[in-house]
Parts: sequence; C-alpha cells; structure tokens
Amino acid sequence: MTELPDDLVFDSATPADVAAIVALVESAYRGDASRQGWTTEADLLDGQRVDSQAIEQELVHPRSRILLARRGDELLACAHVAVDGDAGYFGMFAVRPDGQGAGVGKRVLAEAERIAREVWGLASMRMTVIDVREELIAFYERRGYRRTGIRKPFPYGDSRFGLPRRDDLRFELLEKAL
Repeated sequence: MTELPDDLVFDSATPADVAAIVALVESAYRGDASRQGWTTEADLLDGQRVDSQAIEQELVHPRSRILLARRGDELLACAHVAVDGDAGYFGMFAVRPDGQGAGVGKRVLAEAERIAREVWGLASMRMTVIDVREELIAFYERRGYRRTGIRKPFPYGDSRFGLPRRDDLRFELLEKAL
C-alpha cells in the first residue's frame, strides 16, 4: 500500500455521483474484486450491497449526506452520515479495495465524526455492523467505538441487502461518544 496522499479532498455527493458511488460500494463488498481488500463481505453475501435508488433517496433527506473522499477526479472512499434521533449514524462506508490499509478509511471516519459533532451538534455516533465481522468490529473498537450488545435481525428475504450465504447473520449496534 502507498502512503495516503496529502491532497485528499472531502465533499458531499450530488446526483451526478450516484453511479460512481454504487460502483465503489459494490467493488468494496461484493464479488471477487472485493477480495483485494479486507472489508469484503463476499463470503457472507452475494447480490447487491446498494443500488442507485437507495443512494438517491439518501441524497434528498435533510441532515443526511454521502461523504466522498477524492484525490483529483478519483473517488477513493464514501460513507453515509446522517442524524438518527439524538446521534449521528455512520454507514455505507466503502474504500476502494486497492487502497485499503493506506489510512483513507480512518480519515473518512474522522471527517464523518467531525460533521456529526461540529455541523449537527451531536454527542455520539452509531453504526450497525454484521456481528460475525470480528476484524471490522475490531477496527472500529480501535477508533473508540464500543459494542452495545444490541442486535438487530438481518433482513433475510430482502434482496436489496444482498443474498445471504449463511443463516446466522445479524447486525450489532456500535456506538462512540464524540
């Protein structure tokens, strides 16, 4: 992996970015291409991770944005950041598989936390992670997130969230004070 460039720029997605976001998220989580990185869900789920319609819906919600990290015209990472009750919500986090491990993800997470804290005045950030993804949960724990023990069912039967390859998937809520 190469060092993270100093010229990483953050901005918010627009409708013109939808196709690139779908491609990035799919490449980070599904299929053989995702296996280049460590965030793949290819052994857990087939099918799609996100579609254009879901992204377009998030772009129109107030106090919701899809954060993009770019170097020049190159999209390196994205994340969905939103207000969820009294906390921020962090999701749809994707870093290009060939760029994982170079620090881009840490910077995107920090920027999302900054937005929740400084722009929206929130005191905490929440996310849900498939609970069998121990390596990913450990990544978040190293950044101050804690496992809450609150679990939510995986939406089996709803292909918008992928096609499960196993029957023991569920989400766990992680939380961090900002």
